[in-house]
Order: sequence, then C-alpha cells, then structure tokens
Amino acid sequence: MMVIKNNRMRCFLRLVIIPLIIIMVFLTGKNTFGQHYYLLISFVAAFFSLLFFICGFEQKKTGTRRMVIIAVMTSLCIVGRFIPLFKPITAITVITAVYLGAESGFLVGSLSALLSNFYFGQGPWTPFQMLAFGIIGLIAGIFSKQLKNKYLLLIYGVAAGIAYSLIMDIWTVLWYNRGFDLILYKAAVLTAVPHIISYSLSNFLFLWFVAKPFGDKLERVKIKYGV
Repeated sequence: MMVIKNNRMRCFLRLVIIPLIIIMVFLTGKNTFGQHYYLLISFVAAFFSLLFFICGFEQKKTGTRRMVIIAVMTSLCIVGRFIPLFKPITAITVITAVYLGAESGFLVGSLSALLSNFYFGQGPWTPFQMLAFGIIGLIAGIFSKQLKNKYLLLIYGVAAGIAYSLIMDIWTVLWYNRGFDLILYKAAVLTAVPHIISYSLSNFLFLWFVAKPFGDKLERVKIKYGV
C-alpha cells in the first residue's frame, strides 16, 4: 500500500505540480518583468522542464540512455523547423510523448522551441511557444495508450495544430493590446485560420507517414537498452 501511495504521489508531482509551476513562471514573468526579460523567463521555464523530466526517471540506470534519445528527438524537431510550410516539430513531440512518456514529450516540445529560436529569433513569443509545444507533448504522454491507435493519433494531431494556434493567439493579443481582450482574440483566431489549417494538415501528414516507423524504432530502442 505504501509503494502504491508513493507512486501516486510521484505521478501527481510529475503531471500536475511541476507543469503548474512552469505555467506560473510564464504568467509571473510576463506580469512582473514584461516582455524585456523573455529570455530569462524562457531559461527558467527550461530549467523546470528539465526538472520535470528528471522526476520521471523510473530507474537511475536508464537515465543517461533516455537523455540521449531525448536529445536526438529534440535535434530532429529543431531540424524539422527548417522545412518550409510543413514543420514536423509537433508530430515528433507527440511521438516522443506517446512512446517515452509525458515528461519526455514536454521537455522535447519546450526545448525545441527555445533552442530553434536561437536561429529563427528569440522574442516574447518564445515562452508561449515553449508552453504550447510542451502542453501538447504532456497531454499526448498522459493519453499515450489511447494514442497508439493510429486514427486517434491523427485526430490528436489535428487538434494539436488548432491548440497551438489558439495558445499563440493569446500572445498576439497580449502583444498588441498589453492585456487580454476577447474581441481582439476572436479577430486574431479568424485571421489565423490559414495557419491553423497548415499546422493541422502538417501534423496529420507527418503522423500518417512517420508515426509508425518512428514508433517501431523507439520501441526497439527501449527494449534493446532497457529504457
């Protein structure tokens, strides 16, 4: 009973407390420091993302091996952002979460946004991108068993494209208005419809063609190295 209770407590800390802390970092940083300290806010959020990942280690002996896999998946996300129009960053984040866990998906998503923006440009949008991709990975990891069904995975990919745009439109409103305005948010969502379609279609196509091959390879790596 004590072991079960400890496992539940650890699961609660992994999936609730630390992500809430990361969200509070974004909100507190935005309200306290404004847009001029976005890089500091991003690095603090990245630190807690790493802490979230470390809390997910089931066995210490597999920690280093798992970190190597996460580094590879993060690198693939960063390279994928160079593909014009269709970018596989969300799809790779989701695949990582489904096969390696919620904390891995959150870390890959958030770090991919932060690190790739050193090339594409850092700005006050960076924390929101980290949050968007991180949450997409987190939720995919929580429902990993269900998302191993191909069709549910495709539906989630489309929904993730919509969710990413909706989260980024919050930043758009805050940037233009210095405060949240529902009418302005609706206008931002409407103008972003072409981008929403592009994100969702990109996720659908990449998950259709890439999810199974990547998933099979990750499963083999997990078995081979005991991750």
